[in-house]
This record gives sequence, C-alpha cells and structure tokens, in this order.
Amino acid sequence: MGRFDGKRVLITGGARGIGTATARGFAEEGAEVFIADVLDDEGRAVAAEIQGARFVHLDVTVEADWRAALEEVHLHGPLDVLVNNAGVLEFGSIAEQDPKSFHHVLEINLYGPWLGMHVAADSLRAAKGVVVNISSIAGMMGYSNLGAYVASKWGLRGLTKTAALELATSHVRVCSIHPGPIRTPMTSVVDESIAGGQPIPRFGSPEEVASMVLYFAGEATYSTGTEFVVDGGATVGSVALADVS
Repeated sequence: MGRFDGKRVLITGGARGIGTATARGFAEEGAEVFIADVLDDEGRAVAAEIQGARFVHLDVTVEADWRAALEEVHLHGPLDVLVNNAGVLEFGSIAEQDPKSFHHVLEINLYGPWLGMHVAADSLRAAKGVVVNISSIAGMMGYSNLGAYVASKWGLRGLTKTAALELATSHVRVCSIHPGPIRTPMTSVVDESIAGGQPIPRFGSPEEVASMVLYFAGEATYSTGTEFVVDGGATVGSVALADVS
C-alpha cells in the first residue's frame, strides 16, 4: 500500500520541474494526481507517462480555470492535497523593471496560490486536507534584481501562515516550502557557480524538493503554518566566508 492511496492531489505547474517530480512522487505512493498547467501539450505528455495521473488545463490567475479544475477533481472526490507550485522568475531592478513585469510575477506567484486556496477551501475542509505552497529562499532573504520574485515569495510565506490559522479549525494543514537553487527549466538561465559557497555546493534536484512535499503531506501531522527549507544550506551562510580567519 502507498502512503496516499485513495487521495486526490492537484499540482499547479505540474508539466515541468518540481511539479512533475512531485506528481511522480505522489503517484508512486498511490495518489490520484491531477497535473495542472497552461502548457497543455507538455502537461498531457507528463500525465500520460504517470500511472494514475490526469491533466487539467489551469491558468492560476483565472478563477474559472480553478473552478473547472476542481470540478474535474470532484468527479472522484474532495481534494486532499493542493500543491501551489506554478511560478515565474523575471529579472529587473527596482528602478528599471517594467511595472507590467512586476505585476505579472505577483499575479502568478502570489495571487495564483491565494486564488487556489480561495476556490478549494471548502473541498479541502471536507477532506481535512493539506496545502503546500512552494515559496523560495527568496521568501526569506533579499536578492538584487529580483524584487518582484522576492516580494511574491515573501508574500506567499505570509499568506501561508494566515491560511494555516484560518483553516486550522477544519483540520487543514498548510505549509510553505522554500527551495534554494534547484535545477529546473525556470533556473536554466542561472549559473551553477551561485551554489559554490553553500555547505552543499551544488544545485538541488526537483526530486529532493518533491520528497519534502510528500513528507509534509504525509508524515508531518503536527506541523502547520511553518517553513520547510530545501536549500543545500544556502540560508545558513557562506562556507567560503566561514573559512576566513
């Protein structure tokens, strides 16, 4: 038997990277997985490769898409696990970033998860379910030229705590997961050298983040409203600086 036999899991941004790895992990543990994305062809291809997976089109900024996706899930039962993973990364300084770009990042990375929890709240209450919001270590520290991304991920961290408080009486647990540098299509433009000063001096894999998602959804039954960090020690400090005497 798998840890998630009979459970229904909806994963946004499921067509690539952390989302795909998380979908595979839940499916391997018996869950019925709904891969949600705007990348229809890629999402369908991933779902076809994973036993027990279905694809649903979902733009996380569109309420009607969320409601349609939930209707698909509800054909099989209430939603047990919502993984808000969809996100975008756009560079730009505070002085120079186009305001439309800033708004676009917040709309997907922050408004999208809020909208998902807003629409799915009753279903999650019925299932005494779990919400996992994929934030970032950029939700714990600043990064130059990533103001929109940092703002969105700090916001998601705070939103997680509010959701945990509001849903606690319905036995719904909510957490934020904060990956460091993870090798995904979104970070393909980021040089590997940025991980060189970490205690674990490499990029992480999507599977390493997925393992934390499954841990919270399964075993971490006494945790809610908190942060789980998967960052190779990046937020601890720099090994190179620590060696300076």
